[in-house]
Amino acid sequence: MSTHLQRKLEDIEHILECLIEESLKGTPIIVEGKKDVQTLRELGVRGKIVTVKTAGKSRLDVVLEIEESDCSEIILLLDFDRRGREWTEKLRQDLEKAKIKPNVTFWKKLFAIAGKELKDVEGLVAYLQTLKKKGELKPA
Repeated sequence: MSTHLQRKLEDIEHILECLIEESLKGTPIIVEGKKDVQTLRELGVRGKIVTVKTAGKSRLDVVLEIEESDCSEIILLLDFDRRGREWTEKLRQDLEKAKIKPNVTFWKKLFAIAGKELKDVEGLVAYLQTLKKKGELKPA
């Protein structure tokens, strides 16, 4: 595996390990939809995951749901496309107004590593598999 691909794969796996750890500590994660939830579960996340784009929820509904859960911090992990970036920023602002700390660290790190190649959270498993396959191909 090329050093670049190996590094990218290791960085993403480390980010996911830290995400799992934070989730186990009780920090909820906000994602866009059900497929994002399924992907995170497949990757080992066991804590609370809140979806923003199911059952006709508004941003206000999501913020109220988080306020009711009485947590002081929440991880924002929405998609990496234009709409996902917009939702991340708007939710970040809404949560700050509600005195809830929005954690965008995981989102920023994943976006920095794979933003141009990965458009959504649900694509993470396939993206990791692609990196592994590319790494297995040896130049002739």
